[in-house]
Parts: sequence; structure tokens; C-alpha cells
Amino acid sequence: MLQYLGRYPHRVAISNHRLVSFAEGKVTFRWRDSAHNNEQKLLTLLLDEFLRRFLLHLLPKGFVRIRHFGLLANRRRSRLLPLCFAALGTVPSQIEAETSPTHESHPLWLCPKCGGPMVVIERLTAAQLQLRSPPLVTTAA
Repeated sequence: MLQYLGRYPHRVAISNHRLVSFAEGKVTFRWRDSAHNNEQKLLTLLLDEFLRRFLLHLLPKGFVRIRHFGLLANRRRSRLLPLCFAALGTVPSQIEAETSPTHESHPLWLCPKCGGPMVVIERLTAAQLQLRSPPLVTTAA
């Protein structure tokens, strides 16, 4: 299921070339039937149903679409990432082992709610934090 859903943050809900027609309040578009050899088929829906399905793919306010380029691009990642690790002379499992046990006893590395150890997943610069922050909502007084 993760493999199936994982494709959606990287793509638009429906591209223009898949839209075939809009007439009499109905939308016709192409879709790929994976159960029958990826055969392309046409589907016609009432406008309300088409819009309902389309809006299911829109991101909520403040969320950003995920995009990776170069070495981390979806189509290349599985082939190029092992080459990167080989060039660096390391393997992915060693990265997880780099977290030293001395940090876990430090109070900043313990969860203030449950007391369990916290793990650094990613370190961001100030510029990256600003880019990832949701837009500020200003209210007129």
C-alpha cells in the first residue's frame, strides 16, 4: 500500500493530456487499467463526481508537494543511491549506527512527555526552515 500511495505526493492528480472531453456536464478522461495489462480505457463521469475525485488529491493549506531531483529522483534512486554509498565507502546501515549512546542520556535527547529517547532524523539550516514553514496568516485589525 505504501508503494502505491507513495507515488501520489510526486505527481499531479490528472494531467491535461488525459482529459478527452467535457460536454453536457460530463468529463471523459483516459485511465490505465492495471488489472488488464495496463490497457488504456475511457471513463465518463458527471462533473460533480469528477471534481469530487479530483479534490481528493489536493494538498491541505500549508503542505508542500515533495519533489526530488538528481540522485534522489524516484526513477533513479534505487539504482544510484547504492552507487553513492559505494563511492563514499559506507553502507546505509552504518549511518544509523553513527548515533552515539552518549546523546541518549543527555536531557535534550529525551522526550519531555514520555522520557523516551529522541532520534535526529534531519538537520535543517535556517533557510531550509523558512522554506518549509507554512505561510504566515496575517489578520487585518
